[in-house]
Amino acid sequence: MPEETAVDAAVAWPSADEAWLRVRGMQAKLHRWAVADHGFRFDDVFNFVCDPATLVMALERVAGNAGARTAGVDGITIIHVRMAGAEALLKHIRSLLKAGQFRPLPVREKMIPKTGGKLRRLGIPTLTDRVVQAALKLVLELRGSEFSGLDPNETISCRDSVIEPFL
Repeated sequence: MPEETAVDAAVAWPSADEAWLRVRGMQAKLHRWAVADHGFRFDDVFNFVCDPATLVMALERVAGNAGARTAGVDGITIIHVRMAGAEALLKHIRSLLKAGQFRPLPVREKMIPKTGGKLRRLGIPTLTDRVVQAALKLVLELRGSEFSGLDPNETISCRDSVIEPFL
């Protein structure tokens, strides 16, 4: 049975729980590939980033952060997304990624106080940019508890998860 490959092909969007299970399975699969063959070339990682489960989990992570209530330069917050329907945003992000047209917007800058009375710049990316960043992080990170006996809430850094198979 041929699989639809069009950018706007119908996609089944999983629930947050289903997405969590699929993403954990994907992370485990990537880890198995890296450990089994240290020279393995990850050619298909882009498809994991665009996978509906990854995007759903990424949105859940972003929505769970306090910063989700803060708008970037586009003025969109998680409240706007919930009112309009999260699926619409996820479809839009996925189509931009698949078409190679995703471009992050400039961050909104805000000056926040530091100790000692000085100010520092805080960059606030758009919600869309945060979801894409979170999707990339989900694909790159490996949960420490499954693979190295670390605390279940501890994660291995992206750098470490990329370097670890080559050590």
